Amino acid sequence: MPGKTLTRADLSEAIHRQIGLSRTESSDLVKSVLDIMSDTLVEGEQVKLSSFGTFMVREKRGRIGRNPKTGEEVPITPRRVLVFRPSQVMKSQINKSD
Repeated sequence: MPGKTLTRADLSEAIHRQIGLSRTESSDLVKSVLDIMSDTLVEGEQVKLSSFGTFMVREKRGRIGRNPKTGEEVPITPRRVLVFRPSQVMKSQINKSD
């Protein structure tokens, strides 16, 4: 399912066209929102966007993995991972039949 990737520049351009902010202001707005979201997630808090979904950080325990080619056991260190749970509204929009 090939498709275009939405970039930060695309978001800035959309804000510029739809709201009328200058390109610089639009870019600064997108940067500020993403910085706030990133900082909140780094602190371990959730970011919930109504009708879109929730971003959260989960702690993964350490475990033993296995290299599929060699069968060698490899330790996997504990880490934090970013998880996104779409809202019911988003799920409905994605699965809407046209």
